[in-house]
Amino acid sequence: MQLYNTLSAKERTVLIEQAGKQRLTLSFYQYANIGNPQLFRNHLFVAWDELEVLGRIYVAYEGINGQLSLPADNFKAFKDHLDAIPFLKDIRLNIAVEQDNKSFLKLKVKVRHKIVADGLNDDTFDVTKKGIHVNAKEFNKLLENPNTVCVDMRNHYESEIGHFKGAVTPDVDTFRDSLDIIEENLKEHKEDKNLLMYCTGGIRCEKASAYYKHKGFKNVFQLEGGIIEYVRQTKAANIENKFIGKNFVFDHRRGERISEDIISNCHQCGNACDVHVNCENEACHLLFIQCDSCKDKMQGCCSATCQEIHNLPFEEQKELRKGTHNSNKIFKKGRSKVLIYKK
Repeated sequence: MQLYNTLSAKERTVLIEQAGKQRLTLSFYQYANIGNPQLFRNHLFVAWDELEVLGRIYVAYEGINGQLSLPADNFKAFKDHLDAIPFLKDIRLNIAVEQDNKSFLKLKVKVRHKIVADGLNDDTFDVTKKGIHVNAKEFNKLLENPNTVCVDMRNHYESEIGHFKGAVTPDVDTFRDSLDIIEENLKEHKEDKNLLMYCTGGIRCEKASAYYKHKGFKNVFQLEGGIIEYVRQTKAANIENKFIGKNFVFDHRRGERISEDIISNCHQCGNACDVHVNCENEACHLLFIQCDSCKDKMQGCCSATCQEIHNLPFEEQKELRKGTHNSNKIFKKGRSKVLIYKK
């Protein structure tokens, strides 16, 4: 029984192109009590591999967080499988604003300590006492209220390319970093201000809203379904879209165009740009914003040093990487002294 991905990204790309099928990119999450995450993880992999699901799914004792793609023809079978799992029955699926057949190229179902790395001790507060969920129309109304403080619960590289008008966008690397900063900045307004939060698909706000209520905030609201669902509702109901720029997504697309506004700039030349890339030097892989002109000039690299390494024979590059323990710490997202025009 196959329980893990066996194909490379290149092999999967060929198969997707040969299949010629339209694929759907979607995401969902659910907090629930999962008694045996490893067993549940194996069950999901076997079932979803059969349905040609690709993506990144995290399973933990506290629930599931999934970002994935699958052939549109298999959507009903996939939904039927979710509905057969009691805590996932009729779950909201956030369909991507922009579709791309190659948004994911591998199926990775991983057991994690938490479905979102929030750094919180959940035993210290009641995670079920969440804020009030609001839809797109209610969100817009609250956003216009002068007594509302709207906070982006995402990281700096996400909000840099797109955010809601008037939102506070903390300059942080992680979700956990933003929690204390926001509490400190709003400590004088725990009772007299509306705290309105949003994130990509809603999962970060689920935990944050309960955390802030525990910290004494009285009027806590969260955008249900996040930016993805907000955009769907604004289109369906023909109401004003107050999000400007692009919505950062965690797949090969790296962003969905929400409005025509370009609010960020190329980190290398300063020209208007909101396209994220990863440095072509495999030992760097820095995430940054790069325009087409700089991409051609720098060969997709973040610096002259990385460009030099990128142009070395492959075996020499491998030798240079020997002894380097690549971890998430070196793959910094938009933080580097070489990024001259990083805001």
